[in-house]
Amino acid sequence: MPRTDFDITVPHLSGKRAVVTGGSDGIGLGIATRLAAAAAEVVLPVRNPSKGEAALDAIRAQVPGADVSLRTLDLSSLASVAALGKTLLAEDRPIHLLVNNAGVMTPPEQQTTAEGFELQFGTNHLGHFALVAHLLPLLRAGRARVTSQISVAANRNAINWDDLHWERSYDGMRAYSQSKIAFGLFGRELDRRSAVGDWGITSNLSHPGVAPSNLLAARPEVGRARDTWGVRVIRALSASGILLGTVRTAALPALYAATSPHAERGAFYGPSGPGHLGGPPAQQKLYSRLRSTNDAQRIWEVSEELAGVRCA
Repeated sequence: MPRTDFDITVPHLSGKRAVVTGGSDGIGLGIATRLAAAAAEVVLPVRNPSKGEAALDAIRAQVPGADVSLRTLDLSSLASVAALGKTLLAEDRPIHLLVNNAGVMTPPEQQTTAEGFELQFGTNHLGHFALVAHLLPLLRAGRARVTSQISVAANRNAINWDDLHWERSYDGMRAYSQSKIAFGLFGRELDRRSAVGDWGITSNLSHPGVAPSNLLAARPEVGRARDTWGVRVIRALSASGILLGTVRTAALPALYAATSPHAERGAFYGPSGPGHLGGPPAQQKLYSRLRSTNDAQRIWEVSEELAGVRCA
């Protein structure tokens, strides 16, 4: 049975401000808790206030005296993203770590964001793209490391350039893959543009492997009234220690990418076990769909147009 008792060392982060999206439960909550335990000031932008308060209670129970607070964010609304940007800019505090972790996965029917974009593309990619654009002055001031959480799904399917919002024919998994490919290309392009423009930001990518997170669980807000068959199987395999990770171990690649002094800019981190589904975090070969500089520049330009923001 594969070991799941491995861990990483998170360096001391006193004086660092960290923003973690999707930190109210699951993998994101694990990331936020470890950052707080390392003495970072942790900001959790959340859509659901009650879940956010429960997350604060959970973090403080594990880390007495944790410096952690909530802000409001709905990544499926560009107006909400802009409002968070305005709030944090008004606070005028440099951001040193940004972990773009939040996401939605495979709504059974095609859904759209407040602006009419396909929900997964609009939330997983465009919402985070706009967030980085709005926070860019604070990220530059903090010489931030930005870690963007993609997925093993970014290693299959493709960007549907001719129908980005899947209006002609919706396929939930293909749309999910597209959102994570676009997000990965954005993360690479952010690092390239920062290096060229001397922004002082470093950007890298992570993926959690496969673990029993809430992505495939019952989520009425995305039209899923009950847990999927897939998440039930994942829970059983994870509990048995077969191939897959746990929620705790699945947080480690992003933690390593975001905090380790050995994590490299532009690099990609994930579990090192069979199939990269579980196991200790390690640097991995970049997925083929994320290697095209032309595609990375194209998705950046398309995203600026769709989100109505300039990320520069």
